[in-house]
Amino acid sequence: MPSFLEMNPGLIIWTLINFGFFVFIIAKFFYKPMRQGLEARENSIAEAISNADKANAEALSILRESKEKIAGAQQEMMAIVREGKVQAEAMVRKAADEAELVKQQKLAESAREIERQKDDAIKALRTEVSTLVVDATEKLLGRNLQGEDHKRIVDGYVNELSKN
Repeated sequence: MPSFLEMNPGLIIWTLINFGFFVFIIAKFFYKPMRQGLEARENSIAEAISNADKANAEALSILRESKEKIAGAQQEMMAIVREGKVQAEAMVRKAADEAELVKQQKLAESAREIERQKDDAIKALRTEVSTLVVDATEKLLGRNLQGEDHKRIVDGYVNELSKN
């Protein structure tokens, strides 16, 4: 059997004495610093956890505020879009009204122009008819009419033609 597996009672006693002496030295000189170090480490971990919780709470608060701002911005954007649609519809209505007004003005102007041209045509026709009547009357009577006769005959025929 190998030598490290042999049981020697003296070696066991001296090992226990050395272990006890080592524990006594550790307990006497190193226990308090080790405990303080462990407590400091525990405190630093607790503080880090506390700071992490605070940071997490702050991040959640910022996230909530950001979501509220985004929601507000979306509502504002929708309001702006609705307002833009209303303004666009108003502009379209205004343009349609203006186009209708221009159309009505053009129609009225066209009607006036047609009436004016009709009046001009009637005047021209009356002048032509009166000339033809005078010529026809001269041929029938065989003589030229002078002054008042001419005017009276022309007016009579023109009035008679306008009744028809």
